[in-house]
Amino acid sequence: MTGTEITGIRCMLMRGGTSRGAYFAASDLPADFRDHNDLWLNVMGTPHPLQVDGIGGGHPLTSKVAVIGPPSRPDADVDYLFLQVGVNEPTVSTRQNCGNLLAGVAPFAIERGLVVGPPVRIHLVNTGDLAIATLPGGDDVLLEFPGTGRDLLPTGNLTDMIDGLTVNCVDNGMPVVVVRAADVGRTGYESPPELEADTTLTARVRALRLAAGQLMGLGDVRDATVPKVTLIAPPADGGTVCTRTFIPVRVHESIGVLGAVSVATALALSGTEAGPRYDIEHPSGHLVVEVEPGVRAGVVRTARKLFDGVVFPRQP
Repeated sequence: MTGTEITGIRCMLMRGGTSRGAYFAASDLPADFRDHNDLWLNVMGTPHPLQVDGIGGGHPLTSKVAVIGPPSRPDADVDYLFLQVGVNEPTVSTRQNCGNLLAGVAPFAIERGLVVGPPVRIHLVNTGDLAIATLPGGDDVLLEFPGTGRDLLPTGNLTDMIDGLTVNCVDNGMPVVVVRAADVGRTGYESPPELEADTTLTARVRALRLAAGQLMGLGDVRDATVPKVTLIAPPADGGTVCTRTFIPVRVHESIGVLGAVSVATALALSGTEAGPRYDIEHPSGHLVVEVEPGVRAGVVRTARKLFDGVVFPRQP
């Protein structure tokens, strides 16, 4: 960074859902922090596969940042800006939300004294959406997303044909391309390492994502983290559907909250499954979401503080 050298920044490390991230109050950061992507690279230890010179965990699910500040809209209590920090590549993206880290926003804001208590109305700065968080007890966090009238089908079609595949391009908080695993010659029950090692499949997913990004109005997504590509298959463990999600290169060990909401929205809009409750199977278990397209969505996640202290970013 330029200007005043940073020796330490107050930071809370939290597990939110199935992700882990560094949470910061905007007041503890330089006023122009949005202009300094190198700050987040230096905090996380990027670029390095193990991020040993930072607090990242060597995986996209543990290389995340949440910045919480005063609300910039009248119907919110706080602003939540999400930053996805690369691991091997020096990238910082604000083009998506993270519903898992969202689970930690209310507990963080309450502990930091930014709000009095739940419910906490959270403005998701990345996309302009609103979430309402309540704390039923323990580590549980109930997240509700009121209908915003957003265009759930960014291509204008329920289904699109891309590279010979019939897909659903849906955005209900997270841009997702839903494709049947069988259509790409896979069962949909493979493990994340198996899918990541399948170079034929990963090349096809990459091409599908680039084409879908254009159709969904996202432009060139070569260096972006959205849209995600989710393979679906019949349930294997009593759920509604089984999923495997590319995020976008690595395969998610579970599924993102808003990614699951978008998958459930695709099922609801296509009429293949009756709602409003959808049990989304993923490699680590189940995530139950409630979706009424255009009306509301809701999910229960958990969040837990891991440590609170001061992080010392690597100096450039």
